[in-house]
Amino acid sequence: MFCFQCEQTAKGEGCTKLGVCGKQPEVAELQDLLIYAMKGLSQVAVEARKVGISDPAINKLTCEAVFSTLTNVDFDPDRFVSMIQEVIGQRDKLKARVAAAGGRTDFADDAAAFKPADGREALTDQARQVGIKSDPDIDPDVLGLRELLIYGLKGVSAYADHARILGQEDDSVYAFIHEALAATLDKSLGVNDYVGLALKCGEVNLRAMELLDAGNTGTFGHPVPTQVPLGAKKGKAILVSGHDLKDLDTLLRQTEGKGINVYTHGEMLPCHGYPELKKYPHFHGHYGTAWQNQAKEFDAFPGAILMTTNCIQKPRESYKENIFTTGLVGWPGVTHVSNDDFTPVINRALELPGFAEDTEGKTVMVGFGRNAVLGVADKVIDAVKSKAIRHFFLVGGCDGAKLGRDYYTRFVEQVPDDCVVLTLACGKFRFFDKDLGDIGGIPRLLDVGQCNDAYSAVKIATALAGAFDCSVNDLPLSFILSWYEQKAVAILLTLLHLGIKDMRLGPSLPAFITPNVLDVLVKNFNIMPISTPEEDLKAILG
Repeated sequence: MFCFQCEQTAKGEGCTKLGVCGKQPEVAELQDLLIYAMKGLSQVAVEARKVGISDPAINKLTCEAVFSTLTNVDFDPDRFVSMIQEVIGQRDKLKARVAAAGGRTDFADDAAAFKPADGREALTDQARQVGIKSDPDIDPDVLGLRELLIYGLKGVSAYADHARILGQEDDSVYAFIHEALAATLDKSLGVNDYVGLALKCGEVNLRAMELLDAGNTGTFGHPVPTQVPLGAKKGKAILVSGHDLKDLDTLLRQTEGKGINVYTHGEMLPCHGYPELKKYPHFHGHYGTAWQNQAKEFDAFPGAILMTTNCIQKPRESYKENIFTTGLVGWPGVTHVSNDDFTPVINRALELPGFAEDTEGKTVMVGFGRNAVLGVADKVIDAVKSKAIRHFFLVGGCDGAKLGRDYYTRFVEQVPDDCVVLTLACGKFRFFDKDLGDIGGIPRLLDVGQCNDAYSAVKIATALAGAFDCSVNDLPLSFILSWYEQKAVAILLTLLHLGIKDMRLGPSLPAFITPNVLDVLVKNFNIMPISTPEEDLKAILG
């Protein structure tokens, strides 16, 4: 195996024996083969659009297949075997339709004609012939940019899949995913071509995030500032982790009147700000963080746990029987539920003891999405003009288990009292419960939401730029970003597409970014690695 798609990759170079995330070599290789199969399907899909064919089933499969290879989503090898077979079956059906319509179906590359072998072992043998390191002659800069594009597409696919589930789609998003995946087979493309495709990926990701925002807010209402207790209530319990609002809503409806309290974990905490979710009386508080001590938290949780998207590493045997997955999520030995029927989760929660007594904890504020923040934009603008607010920091992104992520906690703790911190995604669980006070009634720590809510942060920044008649780069605003997986890559590409400069990225830079590519990013966007909180604050504020 070889995998370097996440920030925690071994030695900062690549996992070659076992994924740091817990991914087995067989799974890594099957994921590589699935992406290769998707490239072949994409070649056919590009030609299909030329003859007026865009198949909704193939668009859905595309996002599901690419999303399933994102870090910590699916570690079940059997499911990848089935998905590879489905991709090939859909490809061949589409190829026949394209041929009947007079379109092209012959390609120089073998991907569109690839036939999967029988059995997992034979498939992994095939995978080694098409994996990341399969071409010894490829230019390292081209390889790095090609993988940057593919990882960005994994993020786009995740957002587009979430949006589709809530009824929001745009064929241009699917068309680009197909176009870009097919382009990765074109050996004539060079560095400049891939840079252009990566920036286009950022543009398309902005549209995918806009669709997801429309799905979330259109279904559950715009988030409103809400106090969330971090304690627990006596009684039976289910803990929901991940990002999927629809699954949470369905579970809340199915647990009404059953004496079960539903808690959130990690990225589900912002759900307490949505009017159509916070209305449920048994939706209580929050339990646990995103990555810190996650295994211990899950091991100790006295109820059932529902995983809705990528949010866990290496499930312990001791609590596997209490974990249930949904959607694309899967791990060997963990029960998967489908068809919006959470009966197995509910029954397991009723079997387990739940919390023996009420426990009190801190309270935190969520719900500062774009509507909430822009609703008091005049107050914010006046505070900036009067110099009550000197600077804004967007401190957001992924969390992870690797050392060095305490930088973000220390950074927020040292932000001066006349500055405001906006935050989103699971990285905030390093500091989400810090009491930073307020500036004239404006909280100094504003939780914008999940990583899925990055669109809100973009809208807030662009609206403030419009109010001050300047570019986002001219605002008193700095981006302090953490990354772990591929949705973060897609968001970074969106920020680059928007021309955002001077971003600080950590804890470490991507292993797939070569020195030459990094030089391009530095020259064009002045992107830089984090250093220390003290040095970075001094450089930004003077």
